[in-house]
Amino acid sequence: MRVMIIRKADRLTESGALPGKELLDAMTAFHEEMAKAGVLVDGVGLKPSSKSARVSFKNGKPTVIDGPFAETKELIAGFSMLKVKSLEDALEWAKRWPPLDGDVELELRPVYEDEEIGL
Repeated sequence: MRVMIIRKADRLTESGALPGKELLDAMTAFHEEMAKAGVLVDGVGLKPSSKSARVSFKNGKPTVIDGPFAETKELIAGFSMLKVKSLEDALEWAKRWPPLDGDVELELRPVYEDEEIGL
């Protein structure tokens, strides 16, 4: 199964400040460890919402909303996509998130696989 570890945004990630070398090295090492274990599909950091846009639809008509977006608790700063045997396996990886990232919130979301939706 695939599980996305979502790193929630906060004031720091929304400020546009890049992480320091020490944190970048720690995150790189963490992703390399998952890659060596054969569970990492992909992982990236996202630019702040000030560089983003949203498209909402009402009655089929699109409306574009430029960032930044006010509610950081609803935003994500990055993600890691894992291919694991179970949600519990993904939780074990998430618990190893580099502590240098500070007080962060991670959300784990299983991904629908093709066979689950009839493809």
